[in-house]
Amino acid sequence: MLKDGTLIIDADSHWTEPHDLFTRVAPAKYKDRVPRVEIIDGGPKWVFDGHEMGIATAAGVIGRDGKKASADLALNHWTIDMIHVGAYDPKVRVQVLDECGIDAQVIFPSTIGLGGQDLGGVEDQALCQLVIELYNDQMAEIQADSNNRLLPMPLMPAWDVDACVAEAKRVSGLGMRGVNMTSDPQDLGAPDLANRAWDPFWATLAELELPVHFHIGASVTAMSFYSNYPWASHPMNTQLAIGGTLLFIGNARVVSNAILSGMFDRHPDLKMVSVESGVGWIPFILETLDYEMTENAPDELAKLKRMPSEYFRSNIFATFWFENNRNKLPELIEVVGEDNILFETDFPHPTCLYPNPLQTVEAKMATLSPNARKKIYGENARKLYRL
Repeated sequence: MLKDGTLIIDADSHWTEPHDLFTRVAPAKYKDRVPRVEIIDGGPKWVFDGHEMGIATAAGVIGRDGKKASADLALNHWTIDMIHVGAYDPKVRVQVLDECGIDAQVIFPSTIGLGGQDLGGVEDQALCQLVIELYNDQMAEIQADSNNRLLPMPLMPAWDVDACVAEAKRVSGLGMRGVNMTSDPQDLGAPDLANRAWDPFWATLAELELPVHFHIGASVTAMSFYSNYPWASHPMNTQLAIGGTLLFIGNARVVSNAILSGMFDRHPDLKMVSVESGVGWIPFILETLDYEMTENAPDELAKLKRMPSEYFRSNIFATFWFENNRNKLPELIEVVGEDNILFETDFPHPTCLYPNPLQTVEAKMATLSPNARKKIYGENARKLYRL
């Protein structure tokens, strides 16, 4: 906590997945089929049931010495032995929290898909289900061992609505405080999230008080956009900067689709978190949704109980970390709502606030009222995650 007793909860950070994450806990007959790392073409690759998933990169920029490296070097060339140990070791991660002055931290994947989408990419759905459960069981153990200081979000078997309902109930029983969902389950063969087929899932999440999280880049579709955003003539570091910038804005697509689906009318207690997307774009998108629906879809607008812009404050949260160097944060908070913003550090990814996250945002947060600061630093997250 800060000196004045302010609770600090980091609502977005990441693991670098250990290479034996699945093989060390898989039943013997599945050890050769669950995701594992193999050396292919001279480099480490994740392989799932004979299918290459992608590079087993360090997935972060904080080195063993605690210093940041360039994004191109770290993301494309570092291996796990080069990244800060706290990126993958829960005990060391707690030490990082202590060093940074953070009381609790929400954690998402990296190299297996930001929404776990890569774990649904093989034909054997029973095997995919096993892998999801192996991951979630380990995350539940980490949460319990840390006394709820580390809050890894469990993944969902997004290729099947009924399986998502069952897994949400199971992880709730394990004490977990939310779910991490891909934004495009249609990539895996399920209906898109605007389809009423998902209503049993939303109802379950609302009943169990499990907020659903949509991280930027949390689908096959979103990451295909990411790879095509930059023009190829740019240097690689510039391409990474462009891709990262537009990934933030990409979650406007998720928020817009969710609001207009009517899911919040049918499930008013459902809470959704737009993760690592920032908040600066939100006022424009909400205003635009109202305008566009009024102009282009008045009949569909009439079916909603409220104007699109009104759903954000009642049902949606977003995360804040680096924005508003021009001290415009008070005006932004007034529009978005001080009850709907969570603080994040993004450790150990390229845009993370490290090694001094609280000092980095101190001047920005000082422009807010003491009550708003406490809410954004930790009180909103404490209520959302029932801490």
